[in-house]
Amino acid sequence: MSTSALPPVADAETWQRQLDRLRAREKAATRELDAIAAERRRLPMVRMPDYTLEGETGPVGLADVFDGRSQLIVYNHMWFAGKEWQCPGCTGYTSQFTRLDFLDAYDARFVIVTQGPIDEALAYKRRVGNTMTWYSTANSPFGTDVGAPPGGGFAVNVFLRDGDTVYRTWHTEGRGTEQLSHTFPLIDLLPYGRQEEWQDSPEGWPQSPTYSRWSSSQDIAALYGPEKS
Repeated sequence: MSTSALPPVADAETWQRQLDRLRAREKAATRELDAIAAERRRLPMVRMPDYTLEGETGPVGLADVFDGRSQLIVYNHMWFAGKEWQCPGCTGYTSQFTRLDFLDAYDARFVIVTQGPIDEALAYKRRVGNTMTWYSTANSPFGTDVGAPPGGGFAVNVFLRDGDTVYRTWHTEGRGTEQLSHTFPLIDLLPYGRQEEWQDSPEGWPQSPTYSRWSSSQDIAALYGPEKS
C-alpha cells in the first residue's frame, strides 16, 4: 500500500542519534515505572468482608477464589443484562490472557468477575472462546464495593490473602488497565500508532474515531470461539 503519510528519510547516523535521544526518555520512563511499582508495594491495604461469589461449581467464598494462592488479580468485566454481546473492550482485553500458569510461581492467580448471572457469564465465556476462570457477583455487593457496580465500568483489583482474611491492595480503571495489556504496547510501537483522533501524530497521519479499529465481540467470537472457521 502506498501512502503520502511517511516519516522523513534520514541517513543511518541521523536516525541513530535521534533514536538515542528517544531512548533516554524511554529509559527514564522505565525507571519511573519501577519507582511507581516500588510505591505500590508500600501501599496500605483494606480488609474485605466475607463475600460469596458464584463459580462454575457453585457458591465460593472470596478467600477460596485464590485457589490456595496468597495473591489474586481480578478483572471486573462489564456486563449488560439481556445483551447477547457484552462490552467489546472487555471481551477483547480478556481474550489476550490465554496462558496464566506462570503466575503459579509467584503464588498468584488472575480471574474474571462479572455482574452477569453465572450461567449467562459462562455461556458468554464459551461463545467468545475465553480461557480464563470466571465468577459472578450478581448476588453479592462485591462488584459495587470494588468499583464495578451493575451496569458500571470495568476495573482491575488486586487482593492479598492471609489465611481466611482477604485484603484489597490496589485498584485501577480506564486507561490504567493498559499496563496489563500487550495489544496497545505493540500498536504504540508502530509508525502510525493507534490511529485514533485523540492521538498526537504528525500532520497527514491516518486517524479515525476512537474505538473504530477495535474488534467487536462478534469478531472475537469468530476468531476464538467454538464456531470459528
